[in-house]
Amino acid sequence: MAYEFYPPARLLMGPGPCNIDPRVNLAMAKPLLGHLDPYFIRIMHQVQELLREVFATRNALTIPISGTGTAGMEAAFVNTVEPGDRVLVCVNGFFGERMVEIADRCGAEVKKLEGTWGKPFDPAEVERELHAFRPRVLALVHAETSTGVLQPLEDFPAILKKFPETLFLVDTVTSLGGHPVKVDEWGIDACYSGTQKCLACPPGLAPITFSPRAVERFSRRPQKIRSFYLGMDTLAKYWGNEATYHHTAPVTMNYALLEALRIVHEEGLDRRFERHRRNHLALVAGVEGMGLKMFVDPPHRLWSLNTIIIPPGIDDARVRKTLLEEYNLEIGGGLGPLKGKIWRVGLMGYNSDERNVVFFLTALEQALRGQGFEVPRGVGASAAREFYAKNK
Repeated sequence: MAYEFYPPARLLMGPGPCNIDPRVNLAMAKPLLGHLDPYFIRIMHQVQELLREVFATRNALTIPISGTGTAGMEAAFVNTVEPGDRVLVCVNGFFGERMVEIADRCGAEVKKLEGTWGKPFDPAEVERELHAFRPRVLALVHAETSTGVLQPLEDFPAILKKFPETLFLVDTVTSLGGHPVKVDEWGIDACYSGTQKCLACPPGLAPITFSPRAVERFSRRPQKIRSFYLGMDTLAKYWGNEATYHHTAPVTMNYALLEALRIVHEEGLDRRFERHRRNHLALVAGVEGMGLKMFVDPPHRLWSLNTIIIPPGIDDARVRKTLLEEYNLEIGGGLGPLKGKIWRVGLMGYNSDERNVVFFLTALEQALRGQGFEVPRGVGASAAREFYAKNK
């Protein structure tokens, strides 16, 4: 028997997805159109224009891939990497490792530049590896979802000018829409993201943009791109003026993305970034007020994803279960070597909100007290409120 389903109303403060604005939900209820309908083609072009705004780019080839952030990652590599190409991947977390896996599957000669989980790379170290290895592609993660670290990119354009043969590939899954991403200014050739994080849209699309240099590279490659579904040689024609059939696009997801991007545009990027920064700092004030420690050093903390060190003697899974079952509040645990060592708390898009910060701190305090952790009642929420009062 097929039962009706009633998903619980959770507050999604993990590493994504996050909750979405009711306007985005309503957008998905609009009348369904065919994927080649002239009106839907207009929607597609509006989505492209607004994506260029959040990517800070004029790249013509800027589209949402039908798939999640990992589809975006795979599309970035499969289009820019040919078998035998040298690829340098900076790995300081789980998703850097995934880059290595995908580049290897593309037939690349992959070299890992090993970093420390929770620490950004020194650009000078990357430059030394570029001199030594001379890769066709340099890949790194701007916002490492597994650790909560932000990689500064301002120094990379000057470095990469010395290596004109190297394309620059960047993962912005957890930063786009919550931190400044400056594709053109930073000289990024392939940049991808996901809809379910700071853009505050359901999961299912992966915004991606390619520079003219990248387009030229893969348009003259001697071998076919090794993916039909993700190959820009064919997919770009669907998103171009021709609107040539390629696959059946997820129509209602594009409605959702358009509405989410309209909300971003209405708020303004600078105000949106400041909201994320302010709520992050309030959460940190509350966490530290409770006697807990953050995993990442202050200059390199993501505003959108906060990583908290789990105190000794505290059962990670039990805390997360308490938050989920008693407060309908979801947070994330650690991945890989950080499993059981950190919590990952998202303040992304629609969820980056003062009420959510205070609610999380109150719920976490209760969950910790339930395991005998000594913390003065209400101290975390009070510290956050004090921060807000001083930083209006």
